[in-house]
Formats: sequence, structure tokens, C-alpha cells
Amino acid sequence: MDIQSIDHIELFVEDAEKAAVDLRDHFGFAVAGRGGARTGLRGCESVLLRQRDITLLVTSATSPGHRAAEYVERHGHGVGVVALRVDDAHAAFAEAVERGAAPVAPPETFGPAGDQVAFASVTGFGDVEHRFVSRDRSGGPFAPLIEETGHGHLGDGLLSAVDHLAVCVPAGTLEETVHRYEEIFGLRQTFEERIVVGSQAMDSKVVQSGSGALTLTIIEPDVTRAPGQIDRFIEAHDGAGVQHIAFLTDDILTAVPRSAERGVRFLTTPSSYYEMLTPRLGPIGVPVEALREIDVLADRDHAGVMLQIFTESRHERGTLFYELIDRRGARTFGSNNIHALYEAVERGQASNPTGLE
Repeated sequence: MDIQSIDHIELFVEDAEKAAVDLRDHFGFAVAGRGGARTGLRGCESVLLRQRDITLLVTSATSPGHRAAEYVERHGHGVGVVALRVDDAHAAFAEAVERGAAPVAPPETFGPAGDQVAFASVTGFGDVEHRFVSRDRSGGPFAPLIEETGHGHLGDGLLSAVDHLAVCVPAGTLEETVHRYEEIFGLRQTFEERIVVGSQAMDSKVVQSGSGALTLTIIEPDVTRAPGQIDRFIEAHDGAGVQHIAFLTDDILTAVPRSAERGVRFLTTPSSYYEMLTPRLGPIGVPVEALREIDVLADRDHAGVMLQIFTESRHERGTLFYELIDRRGARTFGSNNIHALYEAVERGQASNPTGLE
């Protein structure tokens, strides 16, 4: 199965317009289209957002029977669909089902010859589905029943692509989830780590498509240790789900303050972290004080340096949040920063356990 890229991510929310405005105002996405009863979309309203190579579809139910209504009632706001661009959605669907995926929506092809779009969906993890998408041409229409506005793909332009998705799964299901993605979707495991912070612990494995365009960091809690943020996510989300979406940026030193000015709240980092940064990493090509000023974390691997920062969750259940990541050669995920993230999330949840204002 040749997964070329993440075609789009669909978020299920209570109010699509409000959620889309938040993403536009906070992160600089352009509103690129809408769908609803007026365009023939049944049971829901959707807003299409774009920024460079990122496409988000934000959907809320207008009928209690729509999947978005069921998802929001059980999980709150979150990622319901991770859509995968492939050469042939029909063939990818058949292959996935043959390998053990449960079908969600059979293949359908829309549009005239030369400008066709094909969709087909199967189960992924938890209540998240994977929608296979094949398109006759890049830059063509997103989907039928979505009326596009012609705003293009740039948006603000500070965010360029989806770097990875972090997925929390219940204890005891990490191995089977990784195996599922290897066997059904052809991903391969590229990294694994056990993280211990005080009395808490979690295990994680990274799986990636051959193209490198789909990367999932899958995390399970160690329930023999004290409960922590992964346990709380699974409880609040009621099962497996996407904990955060990591957006790639070419200039995190500009993206973070601009996003903060727009109202994005980022996790803070202890000052002691920066005191140990140079002894731990050596020169990283960025003044440590510049990172300290905006709470950006840094790490290094054999290929280079990466800079990253995480937002607070703005959702009622305190679940989904975002990451901005600036890769300066590095290919890994800031494993040395996981402790700092874990501790920062713990502090944030201790001071605001519900995620509410």
C-alpha cells in the first residue's frame, strides 16, 4: 500500500464554524470552502481549511444520526478521520479489508473524467477511521458537496505540513496497534522508547509509511505505575484517540510569538531546562535565551537539531492539543524533551484540570 501523504484530517466538533474560526484566527489557516444542507451535504456542516500542505475539514452534526454527533457525544472534540492519499482508493480499500480492516464506507468516485476524486474508508484505531483518497490531479476540487472559495493553500504560511500524530491507546494494546499498522497499512516501526517520570511511566512506538509522510507516535500508559496524563486522556476521551497533531514549521521563532499574540496558549518550561540545554546538546545554532523567552524546547539526534513546543488543550475535556515543530535536520521526535513535556502537562492539568477557561 503506497501511502503518499496525509490528504486531510477531519475534526469532529460541536460547532464547525466556531472551531474553524479558532483555527483561522489562532494558527493562520485560510477558510477554503464550506458544505452543508445548501450544498447537498446531509446531516452535517463542514468547513474546509488550508495552509500550505495542510488540509483540515472541520465537521459538526446537524442530525443526531451523523457520525460526528456520535463521536462528539462519546469523545468530545477530536480527530475523527485521518485521510490518506493513495494512487487508487478502490485498490487500497480492497487491500486493507483483505488484511483485516473493517470497512466503514465503500469506494465511491465523484466528478468528471480527468478531475475525479475517489473516497473509501476503513477502521483505524479507536473510533478514528482512515479515508483513502485518490485524485486525478493535485490542486483539483477537494470533494463533492464542498463549495470552495478559491482562497488557495497558503493561509498564513507559517505552518507547512502535518509532521506526525500522537495517538494514545489503552494499556496493553500498544503491540497489537503497531502490528495492525504494519500488517494492514504497510507501515514500519522506526523507534520505540519507555519513558519514566517520577512514579509514572509510559511506552511508545513510532510507525511510519514508506514515503515518510504518515507518522504515528503511539503511546500507552503503564498501569502498574501511578496514573498520569496518558491515563487521563484515555479516561476523558473514552478510549484511544489522537492526543495531538504536530504541525511542521520552517520558522518556529516567528510562528510561536505570532500564534501567542493571536491567543494560542503554549505550555511553559522550567527555567532550569534552559540552564542544562547547552551542556546537554552543545551549540544548536539558536541562542538559548531566544528559546527561553518563548518556552521552545530543543533536542538533537544524529541528523541535526529540532525545536518544538506544545499548546494547551482548549477543549472542555482537556484532550486534543497541538505541537509546532521545526526540524533542522533532525528526524526523531525530541525524546529527551518528553520528560519536559510530561512535566509541563502535569503542571497545566494540576492548575486547570478541566481544560476550561
